[in-house]
Amino acid sequence: MFKRLLSYLIPVNDHYQKSAISKSLEITWNNGELVLDSKHTNYSYGSLQRILRKGLLRIGAQNIEAMEQILVLGVAGGSVIRTLVDELKFTGIITGVEIDPEIVEIAKTYFQLDQIPNLQLFIDDAFEFVLKTKHKYDLVIIDVFKDTEMPNFLFEKFFTDRVNYLLQPSGYILFNTMTLTAVHEQRNKVYLDGFDASRFSVITIPRVENHNELILIQKLLK
Repeated sequence: MFKRLLSYLIPVNDHYQKSAISKSLEITWNNGELVLDSKHTNYSYGSLQRILRKGLLRIGAQNIEAMEQILVLGVAGGSVIRTLVDELKFTGIITGVEIDPEIVEIAKTYFQLDQIPNLQLFIDDAFEFVLKTKHKYDLVIIDVFKDTEMPNFLFEKFFTDRVNYLLQPSGYILFNTMTLTAVHEQRNKVYLDGFDASRFSVITIPRVENHNELILIQKLLK
């Protein structure tokens, strides 16, 4: 309780560990809540939860409530899953994919992710999972980072086409990207230009929390 109260004045570290995949992971009390950070960026809760909440609210609570299957690529501490379950009251199946097993253990220990009954959690590479899964999804949330870096495959046509194939008619992609440089901005533009306007509706929510650009895509009914 003392750490939580003190965190309204200054961030208070609660746990730190090394990770073979994510390098360093830190649990910190900040403004009365626990957040998960890597060395240079927020991984879960705090600003990241605010970012993805904006995208989910743009889709609409009623639309999300009517969904049956949601895929989350990049779970980390599970803040977007908590938003779906606790705030938007989503009761369908959530499939979470996280490559770092040490992050999964942190998510279970500090954020009780294993107590969410409608969550199926897989320790797997996002690219590999997307290739293997045979399910179709109403919403695919892409939030894959290694600290501040985003894997190149997220923006490649093969991966994009596969994710599009996994979408149900009228399904959504919510893609959280980080734009730190002009190269990143150009990368996002090329990615957006790759969508056929007759088949997809694409909008961006730029400069969410300084350097994040949210991309929201909806598959159009033919």
